[in-house]
Amino acid sequence: MSFIWHTFFFDPIYNSLVFFIDVIPGGDVGFAIICTVVLVKTVILPISLKAARTQLAMREIEPKLTEIKEKYKNEREVQAVKTMELFREADVNPFLSILLLFIQIPIVIALYFAVYKGGGVALPEINTILLYSFIPTPEAVNMIFLGFMDITMKSLPLAVLAGVTQFIHTHLSLPPQKPRDPKAEPNFKDDFARSMHIQMKYVMPILILVVAYTISAAIALYFTISNLMAIAQEYVVRHKGLKMKS
Repeated sequence: MSFIWHTFFFDPIYNSLVFFIDVIPGGDVGFAIICTVVLVKTVILPISLKAARTQLAMREIEPKLTEIKEKYKNEREVQAVKTMELFREADVNPFLSILLLFIQIPIVIALYFAVYKGGGVALPEINTILLYSFIPTPEAVNMIFLGFMDITMKSLPLAVLAGVTQFIHTHLSLPPQKPRDPKAEPNFKDDFARSMHIQMKYVMPILILVVAYTISAAIALYFTISNLMAIAQEYVVRHKGLKMKS
């Protein structure tokens, strides 16, 4: 487990930070985090684009999904088979967003340990044992982002920015929720989906804000830059999708 952690998560993040600290004038760790986030998002871009296209495709096939649910509402197994067939026809993988989330969780944890509590490897100290052979040791490591913000301390403005950008991204990526029919019979599946939609749209941004503020400005900065890139990606995917459709 330790081998997987260091090989695929902590060591790459740590070396990326050290590399950018060395090349950035003044060794600003905050800018090194921004560059690292951009690098990470670039590496996982194929999965991110596929997930964004999946969200767009899900909106387009929503009428067909509703039709299948209504047609086979008393045949759960047939409904599941028909739904999976529709996903295959539309080249949709509804689990990609979850995969994307699970990929980023250890990256955030790695960044946390590298900057704040690294158990002997946290910046500003440089552990040369962990460095790749082509990564130089920086002469200066500046933990004060933009000259006034300690990147290891809490930052309310950055945490709020992380929460706001998360809300914008969620609002763009989630399909609009249909109003509930007051005459419809109670349906656990529909109620659960509606509850998850509300939690993703409103609870998740609040959770990100709380986590970003509780841990450190470094994590808040990660979420903010990551969300901004995700928002830009949503606009690109939507524009291309609409252009291809028209």
